[in-house]
Amino acid sequence: MKLSCRHTVAASFIGYIVQAIVNMFVPLLFVTFQTQYAIPLSEITVLITVNFCVQLAVDFSSAFFIDKIGYRRAAVLAHSLAAAGLLLLTFLPDVLPSAFAGLLVSVVVYAVGGGLLEVVISPIVEACPTKNKPQIMGILHSFYCWGSVAVIGISTLFFSLAGIGNWKIMTYIWAAVPLCNLVYFLFVPLASLTVEGESLKLTGLLKNKFLWLFLLVIFCAGACEQSVSQWASVFAEEGLGVSKTVGDLLGPALFALCMGISRLIYGKTGKQENIGVFMLVGAVLCVGAYLLISLVPHPVAGFCGVALCGFSVGSLWPGAFSKVADSVRGGGTMMFAFMALAGDLGCALGPAVAGGAAGAAGDDLHFGILIAVVFPVILSAALSAVVASERRKRIKNRRDGAWLK
Repeated sequence: MKLSCRHTVAASFIGYIVQAIVNMFVPLLFVTFQTQYAIPLSEITVLITVNFCVQLAVDFSSAFFIDKIGYRRAAVLAHSLAAAGLLLLTFLPDVLPSAFAGLLVSVVVYAVGGGLLEVVISPIVEACPTKNKPQIMGILHSFYCWGSVAVIGISTLFFSLAGIGNWKIMTYIWAAVPLCNLVYFLFVPLASLTVEGESLKLTGLLKNKFLWLFLLVIFCAGACEQSVSQWASVFAEEGLGVSKTVGDLLGPALFALCMGISRLIYGKTGKQENIGVFMLVGAVLCVGAYLLISLVPHPVAGFCGVALCGFSVGSLWPGAFSKVADSVRGGGTMMFAFMALAGDLGCALGPAVAGGAAGAAGDDLHFGILIAVVFPVILSAALSAVVASERRKRIKNRRDGAWLK
């Protein structure tokens, strides 16, 4: 049976589930690692930092080699490393003299895979000869959210039934997903994102004003998303009065669920001509979510603010990718790599600003979120400029069309 581009899109959807597995599963085991391997919290923090730094390095470096090795090899390599990193977790800490070293090597391996996935999946889908690409891009990114909810829910259910001591079995199960999708990517058809003669060189790409505008947009989008999602468990504990364990699961799951619903709506209704308006509405709602969390003293309001924030940021990341692909012709994989890099930098800076401000105010997280509202405000201003520019362009095109008639 000859596979079509529908299979390519389906494999890409699963690719985002793999990325969710890489990012969401191991943090569920941090407490287990502390007790089983006697690893202090400081070293657990190093694992988180290394995962983030490796993915940033891959975002940047992949701009210069993915086009050379091709999308298929990059996708297969990404899935191979994601699976290998998960499998290494199950035995490397036990065989190396230092359990922490075993965990660290495993994290580095799957982080490289996760970073490659983030860069290569979106251009693969964008290159597919399909209609309604903004809708497909929105649905694509929603699969990260559904994957996150599934990883949290299924893993938690498994641990409650089989016991956390059997975490290696669950790791084998999750590692099977990238291994199966790896085989899928060996056979699906892949197209090139740019045609011959249209590809921009690095200098030409960096001179494009629209690229810099959308780099700012996705940077702020990442900051808006992570400034709240990183603290979602805290607001779940405060708002619902649940334990830390339940809060760690319920808060991020609610955020991911609301973000997934938003991306699904965007995927069903978004069109190229109204993406900017869709994103601007999301940015304004995000400002409201931040103010609800930071200024309304009732704990339940903070929990509701988390849900609203998850919903409001849903369209920002896929919308930014769709808009930049439409506005910057010939950007290719390098452009998508820079977008991923800017988004991940925002994902790092947002929580750092919120946490730093909260610490300076005596661990007042509400004050930290209030300071971090600068990100959705800047985002709203940038998207207002995008919408205004598109409106002027449409008016000019109508005038030119009327003159020609």
